[in-house]
Amino acid sequence: MRLLSALSVVAILAAPLAASAAAGKSPATPDQVDIPRANGVLHGFLYKPDGNGPFATVIALHGCEGLTGHGEQIQPHYRDWAERLLKSGSAVLFPDSYGSRESGPQCRAKDRKIFARRERVADIKTAQQWLVKQPWVLPDHIGLLGWANGASAVLWAIRPQQISTEWHDDFRSAVAFYPDCRLSSRLGWSARVPTLVLIGADDDLSSPSACRQMVDNARGRSALARIVVYPGAHHGFDQVNSPLHVLAGIFDQVPGHGHIGTNPAARADSQKRVAKWLAR
Repeated sequence: MRLLSALSVVAILAAPLAASAAAGKSPATPDQVDIPRANGVLHGFLYKPDGNGPFATVIALHGCEGLTGHGEQIQPHYRDWAERLLKSGSAVLFPDSYGSRESGPQCRAKDRKIFARRERVADIKTAQQWLVKQPWVLPDHIGLLGWANGASAVLWAIRPQQISTEWHDDFRSAVAFYPDCRLSSRLGWSARVPTLVLIGADDDLSSPSACRQMVDNARGRSALARIVVYPGAHHGFDQVNSPLHVLAGIFDQVPGHGHIGTNPAARADSQKRVAKWLAR
């Protein structure tokens, strides 16, 4: 049974590559970059359009499972988004928060050593400080995009309390896919920059109700903040060809929870919304 399950996962992850090959396309190849940071180096992968720019740029934050997987530099889920953003003319930088610290997945509390509100916000600052020095970057057109734990880091990074001399030109906008909003909601979250939250109504890993409350409570004391809750969608609804399944034992989850998988309607709608939001 475990073998069949493993083979199914491999088949799901291989689907985007097979589709690209069938269409006669080669997946875009990122450049590895090493960015100096306090106490080490922040490794990252950079997708950059051809030419000298300057380009709008997106800092993209991976989820708790990590950026890489199954021998690939970047998981198909994130590579798919990078290629979409490349087609729109944007560069994309993926900081590898876990690989840079020689850590594995951080989905379970007992494994967690790297936190969204601390180390991952620091990585966002480090990435932004590096980007504004690059001649091919439009420094006032740097956006944030994150998934799950990475989306939570995005929400922490754009709080008004985070603004300091460490930030250069502020971010243009931010998008957070299915973050964990429970703590942010309790602490009275608000944003400095226009922020879009996207989450499935049936997400049983994050909390749609907490995210809605977080955004609703920010009205009147925040930059523009919007939330879209997709009916019938679960965690990871924007993934590529991933049938709905339970990730048993990977997260701190109650029995019967932990569903993840593609929702075609939500995926298609989110692609349009993200492109429009980041182009603001």
